[in-house]
Amino acid sequence: MNNDLNESKIAEIVRNVLNDGPDYVPLHEPSFHGREWECVKDCLDSGWVSSAGNYVEILERKLEEYTGAAHAISVVNGTAALHLCLRLLGVGMGDEVLMPALTFVATANAVSYCGAIPHLVDSDRKTLGICPEKLADYLKEIAEMKRGACSNSQTGRPIKALLVMHTLGHPADLEPLLEICEKYELLLIEDAAEALGSLYQGKHAGTIGTVSSLSFNGNKIVTTGGGGAVLTNDDELAYRAKHLSTTAKRPHVWEFIHDEIGYNYRMPNLNAALGCAQMEQLDVFIDKKRKLAEKYKEAFRNVEGISFFAEPEYARSNYWLNALVLDHKHAHQRDTLLEILNRQGIGARPLWKLMNELEMYRSCPRMDLSVSEELVQAVINIPSSPDLVNIISNPGLVTTIKTPGLG
Repeated sequence: MNNDLNESKIAEIVRNVLNDGPDYVPLHEPSFHGREWECVKDCLDSGWVSSAGNYVEILERKLEEYTGAAHAISVVNGTAALHLCLRLLGVGMGDEVLMPALTFVATANAVSYCGAIPHLVDSDRKTLGICPEKLADYLKEIAEMKRGACSNSQTGRPIKALLVMHTLGHPADLEPLLEICEKYELLLIEDAAEALGSLYQGKHAGTIGTVSSLSFNGNKIVTTGGGGAVLTNDDELAYRAKHLSTTAKRPHVWEFIHDEIGYNYRMPNLNAALGCAQMEQLDVFIDKKRKLAEKYKEAFRNVEGISFFAEPEYARSNYWLNALVLDHKHAHQRDTLLEILNRQGIGARPLWKLMNELEMYRSCPRMDLSVSEELVQAVINIPSSPDLVNIISNPGLVTTIKTPGLG
């Protein structure tokens, strides 16, 4: 007797949630229904389109107000933001950075840009983020404290920081991870690229660590086309972030004096103008995305063998990407389900390949990654654009979607 899932039935359930919708439903696309044209045109009319301009500072103030962070520094993309975070905290050549194996490659790349080494750790089934219990047990085995600093007893290298990624917009469990950082004198950095608008115990994701990064790529909940930001509550780090992101140039009317190696990372005014209009709609986007998540959750409530991934109890998630989770015995059907969903015009994708499966990171130190390996085989992302709620509310709505899934 074949007890496999009916993949076509699952595709039908997704289609029903979306009231059939257009012929092709991307995984995630931006929503432009606010003042985007007005702000971008104003930027063009003024001639201020590069990294100097009022919209850059306006966007930073909007981010500070929304997240509660003392400082936001806007940059060209989320990877640049994360690279700056690591540089700000002194992560350098030969340091190890504890980070999830289950993440987008940019997390590991940013560590590598510093000459540091990704040290891969396992994730939690309940949160999709780093598992505090497994990490604590692992560090008991391999961590050594020498003169108030942590080192890896197996490699002899310093372990400098813990880099936490909030997967699909769901905040990782930060409180026990903070305790681990305190015990082992580690710096906590948040990769909040996917988590704008998500809350951990009432605080905005990205405001708990010493520094954090945001992304405003075209597929994120708020977009500037390409862009990102550094968040921090530390005045000195904020000043240094802005300095490093502007090629470490000292202010002067005409002289070009650069006092260290910096980066041309500042966000252009043109991108920031788009971001300002998007930020004005963020609460609407989150409300729509949470309503869509509830529809999916209800539709899959009693479907045996597969479930909808819901936010952890301690969090309010932005549900950046909605996810279905196959039971262990049905994980072998992942690729068939992905094929059927996409063939029927439903943009769907798996999670990323684990970092240790990529050629350049195969030799990185790592702990047991059995949960991450299970999650990669079990999780499928399904359409999550905020405007899909318009289709749900208005089944007769004619919608033309021109672009396939982004990123």
